[in-house]
Amino acid sequence: MTLMLKQIFAFFKMLNSETGHNQIAAGLACGLILGFASFFSLQTFLVLFILLFFRIQIGAAFLAAFFFKFIAFLLDPVCNIIGQKVLETEGLKSLFTTLYHAPIVPMTRFNNSVVMGSMILTMILAPPAFFIFRASILKYRVSVVEKFKTTKFWKSFAATKLYNWYCKYDDLYGSYK
Repeated sequence: MTLMLKQIFAFFKMLNSETGHNQIAAGLACGLILGFASFFSLQTFLVLFILLFFRIQIGAAFLAAFFFKFIAFLLDPVCNIIGQKVLETEGLKSLFTTLYHAPIVPMTRFNNSVVMGSMILTMILAPPAFFIFRASILKYRVSVVEKFKTTKFWKSFAATKLYNWYCKYDDLYGSYK
């Protein structure tokens, strides 16, 4: 439980920092894909490779994956229906048979209706989710953070020795840069 709270606090610290909003939004969108994907599947390894190869916020991805896993569990019946419709389409049966006999493709577990439905749902939801997350982060930074920094409470707290000590400590040991 403490590890999860640490991750949540680190996420809010990252939201308030100078970390790029595109990096955080991409991390949240990748977390959406990770949350809906099966744990040991080719999709998971592909997303993890993308997280490591590109400059995407990994902490945001893992935190989002944790929360989206619960949403995916609730949407499993919907994903099952979507997957069944796609897998039972007559025109695609020969394609699925060919893909199933390919060397690496069966590791996606696409023949499972829930996995197929989840994969299709995340392919539809991830691009708009990126732009929604991006706009939300920008709005949060302008409306909440900037207004909070102009309050008397923040100005008086920022003038204390405790805050100066924390800033020095954070510069030396806890920086996310």
